[in-house]
Amino acid sequence: MGNTLDRLISEIRQRTLVMGILNVTPDSFSGDGLGEDIEAAVQQAHKMAHDGADILDVGGQSTRPGADVIPVKEELRRVVPVIARLASTGGPEVAISVDTNRSRVAEEALRAGAHIVNDISGLRDDPSIADVVARYNAGLVVMHIQGTPRTMQVAPHYDDLLGEVIAYLHAAVDRAISAGVPKEHIWVDPGIGFGKTLEHNLELIRRLHDLKSLGCAILIGTSRKGFIGRILATLNNGDAPPPQERVAGTGATLAISIANGANIVRVHDVAPAAQVARVTDAIVRATGNNTN
Repeated sequence: MGNTLDRLISEIRQRTLVMGILNVTPDSFSGDGLGEDIEAAVQQAHKMAHDGADILDVGGQSTRPGADVIPVKEELRRVVPVIARLASTGGPEVAISVDTNRSRVAEEALRAGAHIVNDISGLRDDPSIADVVARYNAGLVVMHIQGTPRTMQVAPHYDDLLGEVIAYLHAAVDRAISAGVPKEHIWVDPGIGFGKTLEHNLELIRRLHDLKSLGCAILIGTSRKGFIGRILATLNNGDAPPPQERVAGTGATLAISIANGANIVRVHDVAPAAQVARVTDAIVRATGNNTN
């Protein structure tokens, strides 16, 4: 685990990393859920690696707006076999992340071969995730969310958007460090679309560099999200394009996010995202290196 994570931490200083989304759910908002088909998940993972993914983020619990919570046993049944297969198969070397807010799932995933835990609740739902990550010397993504996936898009409100997001993430980072997670192993995510309006999402992207005050690498996840559809609806008589048709719009958000300080982009469409990252790095870093 250490060598893979150390390599990522080294490379993140040089360029933007691409995290591919591998949904082993039947109900992904973007229509890319693979359900229980382990072979399909493995094939998709290898395609993402070939297309330029540095990390594969395996998730078994849908976090779309209004999503129901599934039992822990069901989440384990979905993600652990896929992670174990990915960890044991050959091919391009990529890191494996588990997208979960449960310490039991995090531990089983790390035991099966994952390198990173991606917690959408930022340690709010299960603070002991930090202890698990520290014990396995793994990586940790802490994300901001207002509410829960079921309630988060019901009239989200902030008195100070950036101040509240940064304070939430600061508390998560402190909790992780107190548990023994090295700061360089912690990435922060402002939670685009998780308890935010269109205006909130756009402000977070514009002011993403403010998160650098936390002293951690920044992960951004805008891929195919509803706010992009709302913007693009103005080109289509008010009708938002389906998630699969928001790839170019996603690319615009990625380029701006990278220019504003993002170090990792989490995406469904790896090949175009890898191109966006490479070209944006070359423009904004001058030498093609991500040095911010």
